[in-house]
Amino acid sequence: MIAMSTRHILLGLLATGPSHGYDLKRRHDERFPQARPLAYGQVYTTLQRLVRDGLAEIDGTDSDGGPERTMYRSTDDGTRELAEWAGEIAPPAPFVTNEIFAKVVASILSGGDPEAYLHAQRAAHMARMRELTTLKTAPGADLATVLSADYALNHLDADLRWMTTTAARLITLTAEVDAA
Repeated sequence: MIAMSTRHILLGLLATGPSHGYDLKRRHDERFPQARPLAYGQVYTTLQRLVRDGLAEIDGTDSDGGPERTMYRSTDDGTRELAEWAGEIAPPAPFVTNEIFAKVVASILSGGDPEAYLHAQRAAHMARMRELTTLKTAPGADLATVLSADYALNHLDADLRWMTTTAARLITLTAEVDAA
């Protein structure tokens, strides 16, 4: 299985034609507005590795009235790797690592207040949901922004439902944790 990585994202962006690192970084940040922006160093290091691995190659330079920039393009091997990666089904995680649940249990173990923690965490989730809703409903919001916000909102909503269920079961959970 090939994991998602910056290399695959850059190969995807190079699929539209030759480009330089600055443009790839800008297009990444536009296409994936809710993702962490790429650092220029990460883009250029990844491009060097793609060239080293035969998945991209230098396609000349372009000054476009400014400093000289190296242009990169995907190779046939890069196109094949991108197609393989894009066609793989992303498996559901076999184990769910839930930091919120871990903190609830740690709070119980340490004599803390798991109910207060869940209340505060719920407030943080609700605040983030309001931010995302504002972002996706802003005039001129593009579809990538809307879809990214919808994805995050659905995950936050699932967390909120889980927190509600867990809060309703805190007495039983506390008894089980204390008994263990």
